[in-house]
Amino acid sequence: MPDSAENFVSAELVAVLVAVTKGEPRVLVRTHDAANGARTKYDGLPSGAFQPGHRSLQAGMRAWVETQTHHPLGYVEQLYTFADHDRFDESGPRAISISYLCLTREGDATGGTEAVWQDWYRYFPWEDRRGAEPAVLTESIVPRLRQWVADTRDAGLRALRAQRLAVVFGLDDAPWNEDMVLQRYELMYEAGLVPEATRHTPSAERDAVPGDPMRTDHRRILATGIARLRAKIKYRPVVFELLPAEFTLLQLQQTVEALAGRDLHKQNFRRLIEQQNLVEETGGMSAAGAGRPAKLFRFRRDLLAERAIAGSKLPLSRQA
Repeated sequence: MPDSAENFVSAELVAVLVAVTKGEPRVLVRTHDAANGARTKYDGLPSGAFQPGHRSLQAGMRAWVETQTHHPLGYVEQLYTFADHDRFDESGPRAISISYLCLTREGDATGGTEAVWQDWYRYFPWEDRRGAEPAVLTESIVPRLRQWVADTRDAGLRALRAQRLAVVFGLDDAPWNEDMVLQRYELMYEAGLVPEATRHTPSAERDAVPGDPMRTDHRRILATGIARLRAKIKYRPVVFELLPAEFTLLQLQQTVEALAGRDLHKQNFRRLIEQQNLVEETGGMSAAGAGRPAKLFRFRRDLLAERAIAGSKLPLSRQA
């Protein structure tokens, strides 16, 4: 029996391509027409079909992204394979998305595509807790999620939802865990507070909380990438892939803060960096900025092999 379009499954490679520019986390996106004839154009992550000529999926991803960005990639790792049929609302064959996290430096050239760099907090404004707790959390998200829990008729399900809400959003004396990006997005999806949930909750687009939606499941994929990177910088020195060859300790701290969405204690952070022996002075001084010139440092790449064995980590110290 010939395969019908309904049963056909296509595979695409999706890139969560991350840079940090001027202390802000950036992600490369492309604008797509929204599904089902909607007027709104949704951003999407760069994606494309795997070419059989590539020796591996990762090689295909690296070649394809470098062609688009005209910039060599640093760290690349596979994130997850997304294949949930009911999370896609676009017509056509079912798509399996094989996603990758890629770290680079932001550049202007995008190979003739319509790709642009955007701040990743425009899609997740509640995740940026630098300076103060985001107002969108206290004024919109948490009250509406508490109401969603209260409206749950089944007592057992209501208790379970209340527990999930407290854990993933750091409520009722539970600590905020910056790594739970995906769990927070998934809870809001389930509650119908993001436009992507319209397929299951018709009122979702009308009731959506602030935060730009993305096409199909791409905001879910981006949430996975952010969570992976936030966890990764605590035990692997991948943050240095996002820095220039020479940098100040302030640039290093601001890069970690941008990714984690948390403020760091300056003295503790520098003390821990010194203890880890991850950087060394170059002998140069920075000329940028209105303040006093600062010492320039570089990452000690010769330590990569021993750090992989020893498991030393770049610590994420929080403000007291």
